[in-house]
Amino acid sequence: MIEKRSFESLGHADHGWLNARHHFSFADYYDPARMGWGAIRVWNDDEIAANSGFPPHPHRDMEIITYVRSGAITHQDSMGNQGRTGAGDVQVMSAGTGVRHAEYNLEGEKTTLFQIWIEPKRKGGSPSWGAKPFPKDDRSGQFVTLASGFAEDTGALPIRADARLLAASVKAGETITHTVAAGRHVYLVPATGSVEIAGQRYNARDGIAIGGGAAETVAITAIEDAELVLVDSE
Repeated sequence: MIEKRSFESLGHADHGWLNARHHFSFADYYDPARMGWGAIRVWNDDEIAANSGFPPHPHRDMEIITYVRSGAITHQDSMGNQGRTGAGDVQVMSAGTGVRHAEYNLEGEKTTLFQIWIEPKRKGGSPSWGAKPFPKDDRSGQFVTLASGFAEDTGALPIRADARLLAASVKAGETITHTVAAGRHVYLVPATGSVEIAGQRYNARDGIAIGGGAAETVAITAIEDAELVLVDSE
């Protein structure tokens, strides 16, 4: 099963400093047909104005992944962590029993990012935060795992979910594949560029929901140079 969720159909909230699109129901956007996909509960496409951001606020029992597309985000939390994550890099916060955090764009330009929430395998546990650079050259023509709940993915940031976050950079005309195991749920978004899957075109920032049934291998062909972000979850 492959379902297109065009960028134009996403939930939308423009707060001035924050221009957000919601792939799934979030805040004031509610669509009973888009409550999540597998263990994925939130996929927000955020544009954050220069010198602005999210003031301190609480979370618990959620794996929160931030993939920065352009600019940078600076994180602060109640555990004492602070760090700046730039374009193409990733930060992960496991909210566990509870944490407060703030996310600021301290740059002189707009920052764009995907923020993805995944249900953890188990509730509770001490909260944690981590960030890591991932050079885009390493993912040229192939998916690279950036965050994972599987022990064998030693180079990835750890999350507490049976899920992986992957990314790839694909040149126009190139094809890469991803195998979706039986019962797994994949959500794919081209951060930039456009791709074709099974004869259907998907443009930048469209959502592509795949799986939920029998195993299948999906071929993804870049129509234009594309940066792909994918979550494979239960």
